[in-house]
Amino acid sequence: MRRASREAEPGNPRNRYASAWRNKDWTIDQNWPSYSAQEHDRWRRLFERQAKLLPGRACEAFLEAKAMLGLSAAGIPDFADLSDRLSALTGWRVAPVAGLIPDDAFFDHLANRRFPAGAFIRPEAELDYLEEPDVFHDMFGHAPLLANPVYAQFLEAYGKGGRRALERGQLHNLARLYWYTVEFGLIASPEGLRIFGAGILSSPAETIFSLEDSSPNRIGFDLERVMRTKYMIDDFQQTYFVIDSFEKLLQDCYQDFGTLYDRLHAAPDIAAHALIEDDRIITKGDFRYFRAKGKAPASDALNAAG
Repeated sequence: MRRASREAEPGNPRNRYASAWRNKDWTIDQNWPSYSAQEHDRWRRLFERQAKLLPGRACEAFLEAKAMLGLSAAGIPDFADLSDRLSALTGWRVAPVAGLIPDDAFFDHLANRRFPAGAFIRPEAELDYLEEPDVFHDMFGHAPLLANPVYAQFLEAYGKGGRRALERGQLHNLARLYWYTVEFGLIASPEGLRIFGAGILSSPAETIFSLEDSSPNRIGFDLERVMRTKYMIDDFQQTYFVIDSFEKLLQDCYQDFGTLYDRLHAAPDIAAHALIEDDRIITKGDFRYFRAKGKAPASDALNAAG
């Protein structure tokens, strides 16, 4: 999972919270007054760049919630203030953390309607891409949809399901659901495909790539299919999954995951680029971008082998 099992090294200049005191639940003191003018300016530039790109590309629920929460280019949000606004809407709060936290702590926070959000902001040298989620990724990309009641319920249910996945040794299956929805999900709308995944919403390059490039597959969401599918960690996705609505996503995930895990345990993984027979293909990728980088799959044919 993107936010699990790794934390920043003490003294890491990329993250000034790396050596901050951690509470038992891995939260820290954001100490909002300590942000420098340069850090607030970095947020401003990141915010303004994405704000120009997202109208007509981000889903309406995200754009409405961003406005409702009062997120702006003025500076890095104070987690306590934003939490008060969120809590009044859906009962969610954002919990400042130094970086990536252990899986069990992550799931416990989500199950109790707390979203662990990185407090540090990316350094200037990594303005365009940062592997570890920072305050811009988490507060701009993730926080707004926590104000949507249905999405908020889905994320809480995801957290509650995490311990079962850990106990069964099938975290990799559950992590794929998070990756292909919460981080890199697309949603259908009457106007066309729109973005709701935070990993896309916080990335100018992937905002364009996910919707407008001919390279990736775009496939209708199927829970079991998603949980069998590998993903790209260090580049754009070769496949994006498209949900019909947050209501349908929540409905699809309200089922007995025990029997689902049994089926997944016996089923082979599906490669990130692959199509399978029952896929609801919206666009079939030509992998042009990946070929240019020498990352093209061995075959574009139907191939479920992982």
